[in-house]
Amino acid sequence: MAKVRTRFAPSPTGYMHIGNLRTALYEYLIAKHDHGDFILRIEDTDQEREVEGAVDMIYKVMDQTGLGYDEGPNKPGEVGPYVQSERLAIYKEYADKLVELGGAHYCFCDEETINKAKEESDNEELGYIDPCKHLSLEEAKQRIANGEKYVVRQTIPSTGITSFEDEVYGHIEVENAGLAEGVLLKSDGYPTYNFANIVDDHLMNITHVVRGNEYLSSTPKYNLIYQAFGWDVPSYIHCPPVMKDEKHKLSKRNGDASYQDLINKGFLNEAILNYIALLGWSPEGEQEIFSLDELIEAFDVKRISKSGAIFDMNKLKWINSQYIKKLDTKQLTELCLPFLKEAYDLSNKSEAWIEKLVEVHRDHISCGEEIVEQVKLFFEDEIHLEEEAIEFMKDEAIPNTLAVFKSKVAELAEEDFKQDQIFACIKATQKEAKARGKMLYMPLRIATTGIMHGPDLAASMELLGKEKVLKRLG
Repeated sequence: MAKVRTRFAPSPTGYMHIGNLRTALYEYLIAKHDHGDFILRIEDTDQEREVEGAVDMIYKVMDQTGLGYDEGPNKPGEVGPYVQSERLAIYKEYADKLVELGGAHYCFCDEETINKAKEESDNEELGYIDPCKHLSLEEAKQRIANGEKYVVRQTIPSTGITSFEDEVYGHIEVENAGLAEGVLLKSDGYPTYNFANIVDDHLMNITHVVRGNEYLSSTPKYNLIYQAFGWDVPSYIHCPPVMKDEKHKLSKRNGDASYQDLINKGFLNEAILNYIALLGWSPEGEQEIFSLDELIEAFDVKRISKSGAIFDMNKLKWINSQYIKKLDTKQLTELCLPFLKEAYDLSNKSEAWIEKLVEVHRDHISCGEEIVEQVKLFFEDEIHLEEEAIEFMKDEAIPNTLAVFKSKVAELAEEDFKQDQIFACIKATQKEAKARGKMLYMPLRIATTGIMHGPDLAASMELLGKEKVLKRLG
């Protein structure tokens, strides 16, 4: 049995969107599950859509995600080059071979002729019915020798059926008569996606092709090219789309989050990969939190769904919060610090104070950027109570509770204003003011922090400092 080889072949047209990253992840998991090779290939044949810096972004994301590839542009193996624009001579060679084998033909029609014919056609799906397919090979070669501009267009049988097996969708067959004869090699020498990926996949010994289910309808055309060359067809795994909602696909063009956007909001790479793996794939048991190694072990293409998976930000946040809980204080501070620095002046805050601030709010954030709203009260001089808090504070026993607590706090030396001693003051207030439970903790929290619910109260007060706590107690 041939060694499993998969490839991730992104186009450098912008940020790494979630669907694209999921494809990379599935290809990585398929390869590594069977101890195979994972290849990175840059498909840059659509020069008009290429975005400056996008290739470097691809390398950066692959590095950040830990989806280590065995071969690629900056890690060459024996089947390079791994950038399509550096393989133009290869595509020209195989396009000419395909014409000789009868799987393609030279087309000399200009764009005006093609567009006019398409407008007049009553079958849009068939595209352009090319009269050049009836030219003899000798005549076509003579016209090329005379300097005429041409493209290489696929030749598809007008009868018969092309079928294939997909690992997700099963047996699929299509009548050849309904397949459009698309361009394989453009007049500028650049191949179309439809041709380049077939040639590259064959020459790079790719055994498993993972892509979106929008390519299901094109696959019979690819297989006709494989058959014309007499090449083995790879295993196909067509995945359902990642959806924004029931009707709309997730799309960077529509402003939906990319991988980089999520990282910039303070989501953890491990959590993003964990969540993306579950978008259209389900493990056998109830487990939801997976390390990359655990995903490699558990991944089975038979458990990929046929239906689209909706991207649920709340689910991602929950998964991310599980990873946040596992970080040590320094790692968590590193995650949150850029957001704190951007929002607040930390110049008079010690490293220890910042670490404690972050640690106290560990269980109250699901991504790094949420720390900003959570800790707002520590950077504001005035607190503004909500209506519910104002109503609660009208209880006639509360002023006495606050007064007793204030007297206990006032007795503490500045250097003793620490979490344990503050908690001792709370317990002493409980005893003296005969206040307990909600009638003890909530008035103290509202008076000092302005909120009704939050993290450990004594820890929050330590962070506020003795002077601010006394001032807010009135």
